[in-house]
Amino acid sequence: MSEEIKRVANWIAVSPDRQAGTGAVLALLACGETALRGGSIDTDLSFAMTLAISTTTPAGLLRMPLATAATIGLTAAGVVSLVSFHVLTVAGLVAQLMVLHWMATRGSRRLAVVLVIPYVLTALAGPQINGIRVYGVVTAVLAAAAVANGIGRRARAEEVARDATERAVADTLHEHVARGERARIARELHDVVAHHISMISVQAETARLTTPGMSEAGAKRLLDIGETARAALTEMRRLLGVLREDAGTPPVTRRPQPGLTQLNELLDEAREATGAATRLIVSGPVVTLDPGVELTSYRIVQEALTNTRRHAPGAAVDVELRYHPEVLEVRIRDNGPGPRPGTEGRSPGHGLLGMRERVSAVGGELSVGPAPSGGFLVVARLPLTASEAVR
Repeated sequence: MSEEIKRVANWIAVSPDRQAGTGAVLALLACGETALRGGSIDTDLSFAMTLAISTTTPAGLLRMPLATAATIGLTAAGVVSLVSFHVLTVAGLVAQLMVLHWMATRGSRRLAVVLVIPYVLTALAGPQINGIRVYGVVTAVLAAAAVANGIGRRARAEEVARDATERAVADTLHEHVARGERARIARELHDVVAHHISMISVQAETARLTTPGMSEAGAKRLLDIGETARAALTEMRRLLGVLREDAGTPPVTRRPQPGLTQLNELLDEAREATGAATRLIVSGPVVTLDPGVELTSYRIVQEALTNTRRHAPGAAVDVELRYHPEVLEVRIRDNGPGPRPGTEGRSPGHGLLGMRERVSAVGGELSVGPAPSGGFLVVARLPLTASEAVR
């Protein structure tokens, strides 16, 4: 039944015409009830009719600029009705509850609470004449319940809206971070791939010019290879420019991209910055990696060390490179306090988002979370060869 009442109330509240019609119907019902009880009313019938209209008609004015004045006037008329002829009509009580609920839900919650006080005072201090105190208690209890229900619904609606806004902002921020990280990945991979394509172009030209007795068709093919390589470099630079503009990143000075051979230098810097123990552990037969995979491995270790300095200063860190037949497993574990309680289900930070973008770019897998024996653990499984990375 309460759900039906809520649906009817919502159906009425969304339209000014429905509210006005509801106020008119309640006024007619209140006048009819007053006329039927005319013999038992202790005051002039015309005054009673005026009160019947005053306790119902303002309920149809809630969508207008005078909503606050109408609410106050309706409550005042309701209190006068109780004090004057010691009862409030059923239609008047319904109108009062509807108005208080609307005010608590869409208007001033403070005013809604204040308007309950006169009924409470009437219930506590009203004279015991014809059961006026009983009517006052019933009205006060129902009015307080209507206000409490309205405030609760409003709080839930505001919480839902706030959560939706926070999710939208977080999604937008994460997309911005991911876009920027993709641009950086593209820039770094460009430096790696551009070197190999440049070598193709140089070697093709060298072979064409230095191979004795080469046929005209062979020289033409080598010339085509060189031109194709140079065209590929031009297209890569053009694409990189588009990605940089999309991410809003300024041009940067080109330098050789780091790889796993620079890990010792990276760990030395981490030791100097934190003073904590930082170890590099390598297991399995070391193999030559695809340049993109090697760069990704380096960046993951770099970001994990940065996160450790930020969230677990002074914690010791173990960096492990586990070479498997087809996969390189990169594990970074610290002995810090680990994730704070209650944050496991929250959105990852910018650093972890960047890691996921990089691992995804080479076809790998990433898992992060608390380590079994305490601390925080980052595990990346990366394919060893370019063919695996492409798949």
